[in-house]
Amino acid sequence: MKKIAFLIFTALILSISPVRADEGMWLLPLLEKLNQKKMKELGCKLSAKDIYNINGSSLKDAIVHFGNGCTAEVISPEGLVVTNHHCGYGAIQKLSSVDHDYLADGYWAMNRNEELPAEGLTVTFLESFTDVTSQVENALKDAKNPMQRRHALSTITNELSGKIIGNNKFLKAEIVSMYADNAYYLIVTKTFSDIRFVGAPPSSIGKFGADTDNWMWPRHTGDFSMFRIYADKDNNPAPYSPENKPYQAPRHLKISLKGVNQNDFAMIIGYPGRTNRFMTSSEVKQTQDVSNAITIYARGIRQDILMKDMLADQKVRIQYSSKYASSSNFWKKAIGMNETFMKNNVAARRAFEEEEFLKWVNADKSRVEKYGSALDDINKAVANREKALYNYKYLTETIANIELAGIGSHYSAVAQAFASGNEENARKMAEGLKEKVGNFYKNYAPETDRKIAKAFLKIYREKVDANALPDIYSLIDKDFSGNIDAYVDYLYDNTAFTSMDKIEKALETDKDAFINDPAIVIGSSILSLIQPFSIAYNQANALYSKGTKSYIAGQLEMKSGQAMYPDANSTMRLTYGNVLNYSPKDGVLYEHYTTLKGVMEKEDPNNWEFVVPAKLKELYNKKDFGQYAMKDGKLPLAFITNNDITGGNSGSPVLNAKGELIGLAFDGNWEAMSGDIIFEPNLQRCINVDIRYVLFIMDKFGGAGHLLNEMTIVK
Repeated sequence: MKKIAFLIFTALILSISPVRADEGMWLLPLLEKLNQKKMKELGCKLSAKDIYNINGSSLKDAIVHFGNGCTAEVISPEGLVVTNHHCGYGAIQKLSSVDHDYLADGYWAMNRNEELPAEGLTVTFLESFTDVTSQVENALKDAKNPMQRRHALSTITNELSGKIIGNNKFLKAEIVSMYADNAYYLIVTKTFSDIRFVGAPPSSIGKFGADTDNWMWPRHTGDFSMFRIYADKDNNPAPYSPENKPYQAPRHLKISLKGVNQNDFAMIIGYPGRTNRFMTSSEVKQTQDVSNAITIYARGIRQDILMKDMLADQKVRIQYSSKYASSSNFWKKAIGMNETFMKNNVAARRAFEEEEFLKWVNADKSRVEKYGSALDDINKAVANREKALYNYKYLTETIANIELAGIGSHYSAVAQAFASGNEENARKMAEGLKEKVGNFYKNYAPETDRKIAKAFLKIYREKVDANALPDIYSLIDKDFSGNIDAYVDYLYDNTAFTSMDKIEKALETDKDAFINDPAIVIGSSILSLIQPFSIAYNQANALYSKGTKSYIAGQLEMKSGQAMYPDANSTMRLTYGNVLNYSPKDGVLYEHYTTLKGVMEKEDPNNWEFVVPAKLKELYNKKDFGQYAMKDGKLPLAFITNNDITGGNSGSPVLNAKGELIGLAFDGNWEAMSGDIIFEPNLQRCINVDIRYVLFIMDKFGGAGHLLNEMTIVK
């Protein structure tokens, strides 16, 4: 183990010359050793300590993990943050109603009192990032099973956390695995929970192009929103209170209006969610044929139902906008991944790499002992888990997405307590669910869910074996002669779980009816499958984890002398490269930027995805672009770079050579949708909204130019 750890460390600190500068999601503590020289060669004016310095202020202090899966950046001393529109979408949707539709109409707070509390939203700052591999490996060395391993990891986490954060209640520390458990880092963070909505454009700007343009270039989406962090009187995290004050930020990003040119240096710092750059050929095929295929099929059906109802009813549109957007984003990504898997021969390229690895392993007896079974273990695990994965994926993409059943499963323990005579405990549990469930019903349309239930119950029965069906199907066959539509109509017509008021009434008036409510019956039935499917999948994955750890350790040894970044895992990373155009196919060259002119060219008043607001057309016709125009008088909108990003980087700052904000990353491009698995240097591009367009929309379109007064603008 010590020798493997040494080899990993060696691979990390040696020359990066074989690695393209535009590939890599790099760990900030290693920038000085691995990346600083190459970054300067590309034009970066900053030192590694300017970017990451735990002993002083640095760029990392202005960048936050936004919500559960995005990035944002602080752009004023008063805690103002900017991120993507689609990152703030859920919070904006929660604040919206038919009377105040901030999604459709946009919103700008004209003073601090108009900034709206975004309940449940958090932002998290990175405090420190420390290599603790040797300490963790020493703590885990005697663990003989998963339970002992979890206990040992918890113990060492508490020990190391205590040393670093002590009794500081505002800090949290966790140990994060890198390189499939071949390295470990202790990450210390601080989370703020009083976050308020400052403003965003209407969806006709923030989501312009919607599903059609998603993952596409050229792009014309003004994908941004703004929020503000609030803190207590001592500038520490605190729950929402009218007494809280805007967070006094020790570091905020300067904003550059100088714009971008082809080949300019560009870097992005953020929280990429998940990549699988060490994925084997067998995994590629399984991802394509099982995971992605089921996602594409099931979500396509659900989204068709949702969209039809959303277009027909404004209330349903507001209720389901965030759910639809979240679903459709990965649905289209899965389509693109499968297309590029085939077009770019990803499985064959991975197979070739595996052959090269085996040649290297078999050339040395000691390597055979360490790494000889790695690929066999992975391939066996992939084969063994396929049925469990298939069943689990169909379960979670179909019937587990019936919202009524989900609520019923939440109350199954309450029903069991009533049935066993423990009424006091039942009511206590029900009271504990009240707030969560009440919030759910704000965004729930029973008739829409009824349509989804009919579709998904049929699909699940058609697609899985009989032994993978929950017992609710026996009830459907017995009491409804197998007629799913009749059963679903009975379910929704006779349950108390279509509203919070009905649940409260049932709890008070008829315990027996509550215990036997059909929503609890189907919810409990579906819930009963999740654990056995998970166990079956995890049992196969135990061998997979062993094989992957060995395979990646072998890769690190084989490529000693090359720097290798770990897969993304929602920890802060940096990627650097250039503003760069590309040619997707013969005879076609995509420029590195787009302008507002493209919005007008795409306008289609009969298609909700391409409606252009009247005020935006007025500003365009008058060429009223102010200080945000380019030298040729056009208004910039978006640009592309060859930075290496993935989901989670949404909202990340795109920074120039001086570390000034020039844009927000918000998407990848269609031609490189396999990028989470294998980087495509000639094709892979990061799509960014130009900060000049952000400020133009905020100022000229939204009338919130007062926010400029708290920003640091560089012209």
